[in-house]
Amino acid sequence: MNSFTEENYLKALFNLGHERGEVSVNELSKQLQIKMPTVNSMMKKLAEKKLVFYESYKPLRLTEKGKKEAGIIIRKHRLTEMYLVEKMGFGWEEVHDIAEQIEHIQAQELFIKMDELLGHPTVDPHGSPIPDKNGKIQWLEFTKLSDCAAGDTVKLAAVTNSSDEFLKFLNSRSLNLGLKLKIKLIEPFDGTVIVSYAKKNAESLSRVVSEKLLVEKI
Repeated sequence: MNSFTEENYLKALFNLGHERGEVSVNELSKQLQIKMPTVNSMMKKLAEKKLVFYESYKPLRLTEKGKKEAGIIIRKHRLTEMYLVEKMGFGWEEVHDIAEQIEHIQAQELFIKMDELLGHPTVDPHGSPIPDKNGKIQWLEFTKLSDCAAGDTVKLAAVTNSSDEFLKFLNSRSLNLGLKLKIKLIEPFDGTVIVSYAKKNAESLSRVVSEKLLVEKI
């Protein structure tokens, strides 16, 4: 059994490395806000457990065993978030910190029951894919709103930032997953995206915001 700290390292490696499979010690240090010597020490420990490929001055990679264990942690986290929203009435901005605590519970039957009660969801409340029971994940291909063009009609599918502050901002603009957006204009100077949706005819979204919104073209 891995400690809470070890599980957090595995999860961070999984999330940082999903596109290219490799993560530098520096990237991991910044992500976890932990000093590099401490990160190196933990990588040696995880390498001894056959969870990480670790060599000095080389990128880090999860082993197959490490990927599975990290995927299962993330599955527990995202199932918990979905359960809190769908079955307990929490807002999508309220669930991350609670799920951070619950994801370390080892009783697998709890998460099996959650999955059953939810009808086996494939994404969490923020649009992120939920790994299967073996820790395998189907990465979804979406487009950043900031990369779309004027005239496109899109559906809001996911967010890349699930912080309370960002989700509360989206709530204040009545932006939620599944919403159809019509892109009216993209300002060439600063990348501001002007969209219409629901009863809003011209809502301005900064480039900072639009880069964090993932959409599907429809």
